[in-house]
Amino acid sequence: MTTESHAEDTRKSRFDDGEKSLASLGISADFPGQCYPPRYPHPEDALGEPLTIREVARLIGCSDWTVRNRHMAHGLPHFRSGPSGKLVFFRKQVVLWILQQQKKGGR
Repeated sequence: MTTESHAEDTRKSRFDDGEKSLASLGISADFPGQCYPPRYPHPEDALGEPLTIREVARLIGCSDWTVRNRHMAHGLPHFRSGPSGKLVFFRKQVVLWILQQQKKGGR
């Protein structure tokens, strides 16, 4: 028996013996690799859909002016997008802010 054949006989791994084939592990050989879950989280899912100031005013039940000059001054979550400074709101953040204002008794 040569040293090479002795090394093959005493090896610990037995990958080429076929004891653990892909099928026995429940892995399909038809589609190797990682697949994405059917629905992965998007940033807008966490925040809700983006809203304009008019849509927020309609949601709250007031005018655009009231949203801009009163509610934003009291912490209504928003950010300015792009060089034009367009105001962007997200539905879930606005709803949570409304609920917090109701708990405080409003302003």
